[in-house]
Amino acid sequence: MLRKIKAIGFVLLTTSYAYSQESAPSANAATSSQSQTEAKVEKKPVLNFSGSVDFYYRYDFNKQLSNNKTSFTNSQNSFSLGMASVKLEHSFNKVSAVVDLGFGTRASEFSYNETGILQSVKQAYISYAVSDALKITAGTWATHVGYELVDPQLNRNYSMGYMFTNGPFTHTGVKAEYTKGKSSFMLGLSNATDFRIPPTTQINKKFVIAQYTLAPSDKVKLYANYVGGKQIDTSVVNQYDIVGTFALSSKFNIALNGTLNTSKSWDGIKNVEGKSWYGLAGYFNYDPTSTFGLTLRSEYFDDSKGVKGLGTSIFANTISANFKADGFTLIPEVRFESAGATIYGDASGNINKKGAVSFLIAAVYKF
Repeated sequence: MLRKIKAIGFVLLTTSYAYSQESAPSANAATSSQSQTEAKVEKKPVLNFSGSVDFYYRYDFNKQLSNNKTSFTNSQNSFSLGMASVKLEHSFNKVSAVVDLGFGTRASEFSYNETGILQSVKQAYISYAVSDALKITAGTWATHVGYELVDPQLNRNYSMGYMFTNGPFTHTGVKAEYTKGKSSFMLGLSNATDFRIPPTTQINKKFVIAQYTLAPSDKVKLYANYVGGKQIDTSVVNQYDIVGTFALSSKFNIALNGTLNTSKSWDGIKNVEGKSWYGLAGYFNYDPTSTFGLTLRSEYFDDSKGVKGLGTSIFANTISANFKADGFTLIPEVRFESAGATIYGDASGNINKKGAVSFLIAAVYKF
């Protein structure tokens, strides 16, 4: 009897073991199943939302609005809205898009060739990453030329320099960007400078845009920029621009910008001998703490040939303080300008001064 019980137990044990071997998935099968599950999980699109708002007050000590000759701060003894800005960035796999809108005088001056709702469009473009090194972009975007940017939270000075004011603002077209090691290259074709939609009689006029960037170290970046083509008035324009940024320490850094613009006007038959303007600027930034910084912008702008309507050279110095708390920055600044000719007005409105002094205080909040 005992032997029968042992035999039955042996058979049951053997059968149970065999069944478990057939039922349990192998390690390879489990891995394969996990891989298939992961493969079915699709990447979700990424959407980033950011923006800013800024207000300012400006006072010219000669009480003349006309003494302001640069962009975005065209007011006198009044509180003014600079710009309310919203930016949407969406990416999915190899494709990304940016919609950057601004509302206020800063935005409308930036898009000065547009009317209606188009004045609120700062940037709107689509990019496709062909590979990790190559990206193609089509649409409208802020220029690569110069050091200063339209968004106030991206500058240390609130008021703008002469090179920014007289250079290109935007480009509309297509560009390719290629990165290899410490260098990157950009080459593109665009409408005439600052035209999203050029006049129908000028649609065949295109500009070439280009940039070479070199970052020899984390503390040094160098940029060589170019814009050239035929403007809608048939004048031929070429602008050459260089920018360098240098982090000398954790608290002190400088940026240098130089630009040269040449233009050949049309006399009805041909482009005649060209005229030029140029500028040089240094930005000296000192941050003793994370909540306080000082910036001196010294700029020399030469329009002695009258290309931009000044007919003289200008030496402008702007001292700005930055008081920071989270996304908020308070920027008080004083600006001193001197020119080689009498281009500034006095308190009575007479254009009889070679110098001007103004004070400005701005509040900027970014989110």
